[in-house]
Amino acid sequence: MVESSSSPVLVTGATGNVGRHVVEGLLAAGYPVRAAAGSREQVAALFADRVEAVELDFTDRATWGAAYAGVPIAFVMRPPQLGNVRRDMLPSLEAARSAGVQHVVLLSLQGAERNRLVPHATLEAWLRASGLAWTFVRPSFFMENLSTTHAADIRDSDEIVVPAGRGRTSFVAASDVAAVATAALLDPQAHRGRAWTPTGPQALSYDEVATVLSEVTGRSIRYTAPGVLRYAWHASSVLGLPAGMVLVTSAIYCVARAGRAAGRTDDVRRVTGRDPIDLRGWARGHAAAWVRP
Repeated sequence: MVESSSSPVLVTGATGNVGRHVVEGLLAAGYPVRAAAGSREQVAALFADRVEAVELDFTDRATWGAAYAGVPIAFVMRPPQLGNVRRDMLPSLEAARSAGVQHVVLLSLQGAERNRLVPHATLEAWLRASGLAWTFVRPSFFMENLSTTHAADIRDSDEIVVPAGRGRTSFVAASDVAAVATAALLDPQAHRGRAWTPTGPQALSYDEVATVLSEVTGRSIRYTAPGVLRYAWHASSVLGLPAGMVLVTSAIYCVARAGRAAGRTDDVRRVTGRDPIDLRGWARGHAAAWVRP
């Protein structure tokens, strides 16, 4: 059994789109949080003294001890730049188990159980065999990718450049994903051995996404529907994504292209008691990401 709220909950990726919402949810519930990111300064700048700020680099053993000591439960997410998780993450997770972590709430990916090409599948398989308690949160495609990774294309060129073909995607907001993960961290026994797939309320094609963004921005946004090779070149040369991230995102978009990202669930409502936000409502709240200087 996981210890009480007197022990800190470790949140990795604490300054990211999902992690920051998880931290805030835990704090609102009165739980102490050990917030981990690439630097303590980043964490402190975001949360001040409301959390215990630590540095955690899954590839740097020197950062593991302070992050994992005395932590019974952890929210774990894969940094996007780590494609080879067998080499770059599993040794750290083994150290977490040795340090006494008992339950891992893993930020995974919709369909990871069927797609061995994505690194999340390796993480899930390791956790299943690890002896640790686990909960998988397998979100569909994040709305936030439109306001971060692809924001420059939308803002500067009025284009969405992803190789998803005409496939539909059940986009979900990071805040809704975080709410599901937070619920699992607050009541781990109720979520032990569960895999949740939080999705948004609609499955949209990227042409429909472009229409929504056109309405919100007041400009004509178009979806270019590139092939995988063109996207890979664009992601590497224009967006500057590292090779590992290009491969992972290409695999994810190919799932959508094959029509396997359209599945919707009611998991957000089942876990949180409220409906997930739709893309139009989310886009209105993030419109600043696409405003030209």
